[in-house]
Amino acid sequence: MQKLLLAIDAVSTWIGKAAAWAAVGLTLLISWEVFSRYVMNNPHAWVFDAQIMLYGTMFMLAGAYTLSKNGHVRGDVLYGFFSPRAQAGVDLLLYFVFFLPGVIALTWAGWTYAQESLAIREQTFSATPLPLYPFKFVIPLAGATLLLQGFAEIARCIICLREGQWPSRERDVEEVDVDKLKEMVHADDHGASAGGRP
Repeated sequence: MQKLLLAIDAVSTWIGKAAAWAAVGLTLLISWEVFSRYVMNNPHAWVFDAQIMLYGTMFMLAGAYTLSKNGHVRGDVLYGFFSPRAQAGVDLLLYFVFFLPGVIALTWAGWTYAQESLAIREQTFSATPLPLYPFKFVIPLAGATLLLQGFAEIARCIICLREGQWPSRERDVEEVDVDKLKEMVHADDHGASAGGRP
């Protein structure tokens, strides 16, 4: 089971890192448009729409990657002090109450939305229209990858409830180091009792 979970993590990581290259495309596109507009006096109407589509693709496809790295926003200050089983119980409840209904709805509605866009060959509303329907297919793709990663996270919760510790996952940069935060809090507690501070 652990190999399967890590394989799903690897797929989410690959998709997220591939989507991150859209940032390079955005940087180049914006730099070129600024040069074209202000130096050559030749603005392009389609660039704004292309920027939105690139950013949207990067943002949506990063969801499963972020979930695979346990990086979505939560109340880490309180949650980090829970036992692993308590964390797994809270996570499992939230996955079933909020995550699964929301992501299934996103994927289902996104697929319908993308098919309708393809059927009419939807384009952007600008002087130089771009095809919009390829971008709309990013929505169900993002939903499907997020759903797949969500099933892996649900399996991790069940394993943690049974075994009392979280199964391993690929590590990445962490914004809050909960273990160091715990050490700091405990160090202050011990120092307060030993030093007689109020």
